[in-house]
Amino acid sequence: MIGKLQCLVLDCPDPAVLARFYAALLGGEVDRPDPRWSLGAGWSTLHLDDGTVLCFQAVADHRPPRWPDPGHPQQAHLDIDVPDLDAAESQVLALGAVRLRDVGGWRVYADPAGHPFCLIRG
Repeated sequence: MIGKLQCLVLDCPDPAVLARFYAALLGGEVDRPDPRWSLGAGWSTLHLDDGTVLCFQAVADHRPPRWPDPGHPQQAHLDIDVPDLDAAESQVLALGAVRLRDVGGWRVYADPAGHPFCLIRG
């Protein structure tokens, strides 16, 4: 092993909005003080209960990915295990996600900044 994952950073137009979206989806604490990162209008964090950290970075000219168009790369995506796909879909749509399509057993959505993520029956 060369290193350990510190966090996953997602570019977006509004870091606080996207951090709250993922907190509602995954739990955790938004913008917990952490000496590794400064917080502010251009940066937000989400510390999950298992120690995983998601970070959200403001990009002035953010252009959302257009999954699955290879001409507009994904930038990043998350696979999220859920016990009930229908219930989880209802919840993420209420949070502002947009359903893109199904691929096999996965349901693919875009978060409020356009990043694709998949819900998978866990």
